[in-house]
Amino acid sequence: MTRDLAIQRIAAYFDDGSFFNDLSGLVAYETESQEPSGTPELARYLDEAMVTRLTALGFSCEICANPNAGAGPILLAERQEGTGLPTILTYGHGDVIRAQTDQWRAGLHPFRLVEEDDRYYGRGTADNKGQHLINLTALEAILTVRGALGFNCKVIIEMGEEMGSPGLAEFCRTRKEALAADVLIASDGPRLQPDTPTLFMGSRGGVSFDLVVALRDGAHHSGNWGGLLADPAMILAQALSTITDARGQIAIPEWRPDSLTEDIRNALKDLPMDSGDGPSIDADWGEESLSPAERVYGWNSFAILAMKSGVPEAPVNAISSHARAACQLRYVVGTDQADILPALRRHLDAHGFGNVEIVPHQRGFFDATRLSPSHPWVKFVSRSLEATCGKQPHVLPNLAGSLPNDVFADILGLPTVWVPHSYRGCSQHAPNEHVLKPVCRDALRLMTGLFWDIGAEDCP
Repeated sequence: MTRDLAIQRIAAYFDDGSFFNDLSGLVAYETESQEPSGTPELARYLDEAMVTRLTALGFSCEICANPNAGAGPILLAERQEGTGLPTILTYGHGDVIRAQTDQWRAGLHPFRLVEEDDRYYGRGTADNKGQHLINLTALEAILTVRGALGFNCKVIIEMGEEMGSPGLAEFCRTRKEALAADVLIASDGPRLQPDTPTLFMGSRGGVSFDLVVALRDGAHHSGNWGGLLADPAMILAQALSTITDARGQIAIPEWRPDSLTEDIRNALKDLPMDSGDGPSIDADWGEESLSPAERVYGWNSFAILAMKSGVPEAPVNAISSHARAACQLRYVVGTDQADILPALRRHLDAHGFGNVEIVPHQRGFFDATRLSPSHPWVKFVSRSLEATCGKQPHVLPNLAGSLPNDVFADILGLPTVWVPHSYRGCSQHAPNEHVLKPVCRDALRLMTGLFWDIGAEDCP
């Protein structure tokens, strides 16, 4: 009954192919929450895959209707071992982004797990089926070796994260007492580098919207009307150029955060950003006075996701009637979410672009959150991971992307520590999504050691 024995057991679970088989079964559920055809699969994933596994681990399970009509169900599970023990809440989501089946390369399919070299390919391998499978099987290893977790455990598995987690906030408000815990420990997103564990304690928020210039009905011949009709594409391009300068530095004062404090700078100071798992960083892009780590983890970034005027695929000699740009602001703590779009409206008006309309996207986004890197739970988790792998983890104040951490931090009032099990090059929202086998094996060992320590040591 030792920590090492539990870690050996979980390593054997990976090495004998059991992890591949279990992940293959989860990937096969076509749980596309953005597609109406995937709705039946959302409930089936919880009922067949999650409830079966968690019940076998001694959890009581309840599949709850989503408070948001039409959104996917939510699973709440609990294993209670003692009133004097710490309580851990963990989270995952079983829905996946659109499959994009016809865009996967030959030999791959989004809902069939394929092993190639050091990778497992399939939709949800990285986001998020593989990640919560790792955590649940780590719990199973502890129970097998020790006979008990040594702590109380609660689990939420939702089926709408790729839609912005509709209903999750209301669900947690109404079930706040049932979800009471000492800490959230969960997994999503990527490691900073594949060979080193990562912790993050929150996430950037996000707001997405369209900027639209619609001037008239129909396009008009550019020879007959050029010089007489205002060009919506030109107006929109000029308006966009006022939001940042030529290197992407944000020009709207309200969009520039005040939270890049010395302790956050110190936490980000030595983090490596360039690696072989993605494109090379553009050193001359973004806020000039900041380091690359500060730009992506400690600052806000504005992006133009798509633009259209006329018919780019088959342009004609005509002045378009309208232009549209899909835009997004990723923002950190220290930015007033409620004032993001009003501030943009004021900015555009002040620059003479009152004819540029702001159209918020319907997709929900999450608010920004952050926990101090010096929090006792961060220190505890960091020590445990280092004890297992022999190296200090990378500690990020927050993830660069967005996830529903605000529900756990702000509504449930929990310290939140995330231990991601993927890497930045995993193609999680693109064709050919995959996880790295060495990262999965390492993550299984790390989480088994962490859960063992929570049940064996004095927690914060």
